[in-house]
Amino acid sequence: MSSSALPVSEHHTPRSLFAEPGEQGRQLWRAAGEAVLAAVLVLLTYSVDSGIHTRLGVGWPAVPLGAVGVALVLVRRRYPVAALVGLAALMGVVPCVALLTAVAAHTATRQLRTPRRRFGVLLGAAAAAMLTCAAFAPVLELGSQLFGLALAAVLAVATVVVPGLVGTAAGQSDRLLRALRERAAAAEEARRLADSESRMRERSRIAAEMHDLLGHRLSLVSLHAGGLEMALLKEAPELRDEAAVVRRTTRDAMQELREVLGVLGPLGGDTGIGALTDATGTRADVEALVEESRGGGIPAELVWEGPDLDARPARVRRAVHRVVRESLTNVHRYAAGAHVTVTVRHTGERVEVRVRNGAPPTRLPLTTGLGSGRGLTGMRERVALLGGDLEAGPTPGGGFAVAAGLPADPGPGAETVEAAPDDSGPVAVDEPGSGLSVLQRRIAGAVTGLLGLVGVSAMMLFGVLLVNHSRYDLAYRSPQPPRVGMTREQVQRAVALDDPASRAAAAGREPPRPGSATDCLYPYAGGKPEHGRLEIVRYCFRSDTLIAIDRFTVPLVTEPHGGRRTHD
Repeated sequence: MSSSALPVSEHHTPRSLFAEPGEQGRQLWRAAGEAVLAAVLVLLTYSVDSGIHTRLGVGWPAVPLGAVGVALVLVRRRYPVAALVGLAALMGVVPCVALLTAVAAHTATRQLRTPRRRFGVLLGAAAAAMLTCAAFAPVLELGSQLFGLALAAVLAVATVVVPGLVGTAAGQSDRLLRALRERAAAAEEARRLADSESRMRERSRIAAEMHDLLGHRLSLVSLHAGGLEMALLKEAPELRDEAAVVRRTTRDAMQELREVLGVLGPLGGDTGIGALTDATGTRADVEALVEESRGGGIPAELVWEGPDLDARPARVRRAVHRVVRESLTNVHRYAAGAHVTVTVRHTGERVEVRVRNGAPPTRLPLTTGLGSGRGLTGMRERVALLGGDLEAGPTPGGGFAVAAGLPADPGPGAETVEAAPDDSGPVAVDEPGSGLSVLQRRIAGAVTGLLGLVGVSAMMLFGVLLVNHSRYDLAYRSPQPPRVGMTREQVQRAVALDDPASRAAAAGREPPRPGSATDCLYPYAGGKPEHGRLEIVRYCFRSDTLIAIDRFTVPLVTEPHGGRRTHD
């Protein structure tokens, strides 16, 4: 019997046909809206100029093939390459899906990341459009295969190449913005982690200072308890056990203190100039710090207002010592030679410390590599733990100032409160999830897409008109001119299609038809009118055989306009 457990099935979010990879939700409402818009685009493209679309396709395949085009544009996000190539091939048969092809080209190139894939997809889509249009042009009575290639080239450039280039630029811009957002978010997270590390380090330093001071006091208690135990051995043996209990309790307290605070590890000697004592933070201690800075080449002076701090709690004095020492250290690092003023103001309830330096005589490089840049965060944490506040920043004269204010008597347990995080860093990155930004981006995207479709439509219409007007000079030029005895198919390959306007102009003004003629063909009269008359060529057939070619002129009443002509 096998001991292997059954595999645990993981929960996978079902992928929608209408959403790109990684996009959440089935997006059914969006797909329904896009289906309606796509159908409207197909109908508008089909009916924008009935004269052109009469020549560029027959009516019945446009309905089912247009529905296929709508279905392809709906799945363009899930299958961008297949949707683009399919719509491009479909465009060669029904040009009314050309705008849908432009939308698919933009989406596909926006999603594809490598230039080689984008180039290959665009080339394949353009080739599919040209091949299908050239193959189906004679079948759909568009004209020769040469005309189909020319028409497909115009449509491919307008609806595949140009939207593809725009989509490529948009995709690269999106990826660049996403990378910048990720980099900004990473930098913000790194800053927060560094600040958190600085605050924790400052708390560890405070705990280490407590360990040093309390250890000294407990050592003295243990020493005196041992002496008392020896003295009571002869004088009062009944009290000797009490003294032994005090000594053992003190020893256990010292051991527990070392075990609790021992996890902090060494701080690399970062405890100031010499060990912290009962004089730390007093006027004499601050004067010693200022004097040491003078010895290091910094013109520093001390202004003390109010009584000394020797009667204040040790944690307040240590905070004053820390602010002054760290501020002077920063002056040595970043503003060597600048004049420094250290001001300590001690009132009845508060202690205010201000260290201000002027502009340095010579500017140092922005990055000197002298410090970690987290000293301000540590000072702010220490002051905040006592219920005070600290401000630091450049001065108008080019210097720098650090100002701290803290209560003179914080009260018990002040160092256990949570300090507020430092919010002076960079602004949070604008994520794509904010509601107003998403709405603005969607509106801007809709307007941009609408303008893009209008531009593609204008470019496509201009190209189709240009090809349509040149078809009679290029596409139907044949090395074998029509002659009597040719079949209808041979004549249609050599001349233009039957033109209703030419047929209407010839009505009542044409010479009599041959008696055996069953029908006649009136190609488009592409020549220039002379003396107000237009030349028309008539090809008459008996069944499918050409029996007569007649040339005659008719009076021209109005100039051609929009591909339509009106005659008497």
